[in-house]
Amino acid sequence: MAAIELRNVTKKFATADGGTYTALKDLSLTVEDGQFCAVVGPTGCGKSTTLTLVSGLELASAGQAVVHGQPVRGVDTSTGFVFQQDAVFPWKSVLDNVAAGPLFRGTARPAANGLARDWLRRVGPAGFEDRYPHQLSGGMRKRVALAQTLINQPRILLLDEPFSALDVQTRAIMSTELLQLWDQTRPAVIFVTHDLEEAIALADKVVVITAGPGTVKAEFDIDLPRPRVVQEIRFDPTFVRLYGQIWEALRDEVDEAYARTTTLSTVAS
Repeated sequence: MAAIELRNVTKKFATADGGTYTALKDLSLTVEDGQFCAVVGPTGCGKSTTLTLVSGLELASAGQAVVHGQPVRGVDTSTGFVFQQDAVFPWKSVLDNVAAGPLFRGTARPAANGLARDWLRRVGPAGFEDRYPHQLSGGMRKRVALAQTLINQPRILLLDEPFSALDVQTRAIMSTELLQLWDQTRPAVIFVTHDLEEAIALADKVVVITAGPGTVKAEFDIDLPRPRVVQEIRFDPTFVRLYGQIWEALRDEVDEAYARTTTLSTVAS
């Protein structure tokens, strides 16, 4: 049984003028237990919408989202979601942010704090437990957001461009750290990104989504050895070969999305 299945899902949203906008159309995707799947595609293709359907934050207009054999009907506590903008609580300390999940699930405060300190040691910000989010760098805030999610030991982990706001060097370091953390419990992962290099460096499988309405255009198995160091794996000849193959599938979708944007800008002017 697959961990995640999207079965011919279509997602439509109401527009301000009374019409509908179709973000996804007949999209099918499967992620196995312990598999790291990266999803790439042009802006506006519905990548983030895919995550909201798996998480239960949105329900499909047609088709079905299934997690561990059960149809998704709402938010499930076994699913963790790391957003593009970190969702840490600005009024809580680092320790209280990370302990929030266990406390919500009924863990006593001493045990929750112990778990939080353990996860903070794993992700890096040990010694910063009493700081507040505004006192941290972007990379440190991301580490807190990861600890805040992973402390709950999710069976499904969804990540929506979590490192896009970081500088290139910090982003590569955080990607390697993410792989090390993922390897400890091996949840099924869907990682959304615009960065094809990032997708290949992290994933077991890369899925290319078409220009909107999004559907799956192609899937590629990533036969690179693990464990991986993101800063180094990009020099592997297999990495270079895979990049060329996947970019060939992705390029037309990027061009199509750009052409649409240009046309709309011309009409608007």
